[in-house]
Amino acid sequence: MSEGPLAAPWWQRGVIYQIYPRSFADSNGDGIGDLAGIEARLDHIADLGVDAIWLSPIFPSPMADFGYDVADYTGVEALFGSLEDFDRLLAAVHARGLRLLLDFVPNHSSTQHPWFVESRSSRDSPKRDWYIWRDPARDGGPPNNWISDMGGPAWAWDETTGQYYLHTFLEEQADLNWRNPDVAQAMTDVMRFWLGRGVDGFRIDVLWHIVKAQGLPDNPANPDWCEGMAEKLRVLQHHSTDQPEAHAFTRGMRQLADSYGETLLVGEIFLPRDRLMRWYGSEAEPGVHLPFNFELIENPWNRDTLARLIADYDAAIPDHGWPNWVIGSHDAPRIAARIGEAQARVAAMLLLTLRGTPTLYQGDEIGIGTVDIPPDRIRDPQDLRQPGMGLGRDRSRTPMAWDASPNAGFSTAEPWLPLHPDWRTRNVAAQEADPQSILALYRRLLAARRANPALALGRMTVHDAPSDVLALERIHDEQRLFVALNLGPDAQDITPPARPGRIVAATGTRTTFDGRIDGDEGFIVELEP
Repeated sequence: MSEGPLAAPWWQRGVIYQIYPRSFADSNGDGIGDLAGIEARLDHIADLGVDAIWLSPIFPSPMADFGYDVADYTGVEALFGSLEDFDRLLAAVHARGLRLLLDFVPNHSSTQHPWFVESRSSRDSPKRDWYIWRDPARDGGPPNNWISDMGGPAWAWDETTGQYYLHTFLEEQADLNWRNPDVAQAMTDVMRFWLGRGVDGFRIDVLWHIVKAQGLPDNPANPDWCEGMAEKLRVLQHHSTDQPEAHAFTRGMRQLADSYGETLLVGEIFLPRDRLMRWYGSEAEPGVHLPFNFELIENPWNRDTLARLIADYDAAIPDHGWPNWVIGSHDAPRIAARIGEAQARVAAMLLLTLRGTPTLYQGDEIGIGTVDIPPDRIRDPQDLRQPGMGLGRDRSRTPMAWDASPNAGFSTAEPWLPLHPDWRTRNVAAQEADPQSILALYRRLLAARRANPALALGRMTVHDAPSDVLALERIHDEQRLFVALNLGPDAQDITPPARPGRIVAATGTRTTFDGRIDGDEGFIVELEP
């Protein structure tokens, strides 16, 4: 592939911005975000400088798991609007030169989906085999020892037909049987429906779960499990996830996506690096374009750890693959809550200077940090089922703060989740007026990434550096950029690999680089030839 920026597909050059629709902007005063609210705030996203939007699920749903329990794959949940609202939003996204990805949930449906209602109506139902039904074990209990990711057995008893059905997540989320070709065809038709409407790709939820081992054998016990760990970790999910047959279905999804042009598939896959790389497929039979890389979320925030994982991950990418990075999502603790606001600025620079496609999460661009959810306001079923274990996701799903008006400009009603405590000063309007805000920093970094091909597409080298300093070099054609990030509080001296020139971007206010890097500071410096 040529190094020229126009030779790369948009998703290699671009940046993705995740929206959690319930919490972005409410247009009708019910305290819950919606599609019209997103459309009204699109200029913020366009001005930020990203290239695509990923929407968490918007499909009709009983909301047992806030949209990840889908009751109709080809509709829009009334809380969010209508198909007509979606079409208007998509047109407005495209009019701003942006792309739109939908969250596709193929592993399970709501138990209120007509497919499941029909499946559980009798053992002779033509859709019985669309889901995973089994007789009880000899003792009358669940068919095997699999544990739901939400805690408790992964099997629910159905009194009407006298069998258990599998649910990897909530009891209201029944696992589909991808070994039935009718299921695979139905889900292909779902993707085709939305691609035909003009969407630009999908983030595929829990993709590594979609196929289970033949015979559904017990999972081995986890010898490292102890009290205080999530219940799902009692067993190793060897037979309930990451089955080799799943890759054939992924190849089919990729073939469909490629038939629509530069359509992007991002796979949510939590696996060790060597197994994650298999989801790229091969050059002849490619898998998803981007198997999500959560290593910046899953590992300690220190120089030695990050330098090692960045270099090792980059080296592991197959020749036909492309890296990707993320520091926040609707499931993970906020980056500013995890490492503090000063380091969250450094993290922004790291995310947007690494080789690969970055994904931003709404609210991180204004540095939303710790949000304490009172017990009576907890909504996350994972937290409600396993309280006190720090598993709650509500803290990452709190509403966006737009200004200092009542309810932060998010809604005219009380939001469905509490706002962050400093919303009156930490909001988009306030930060737009502050050239040193974290929002201004994100805009500068995204502009720098767009203006400098070395940041978007260049080769990457991790350099040795003093204590706490993470140093990277990005090279594209004749351009060499040096990135120095101080992950600690103390100033350090660093010698770039060549004579430093202009500063491309900085986390602070300094306009020259003399080899001194203050604590919690970062620079992107052009190196002279």
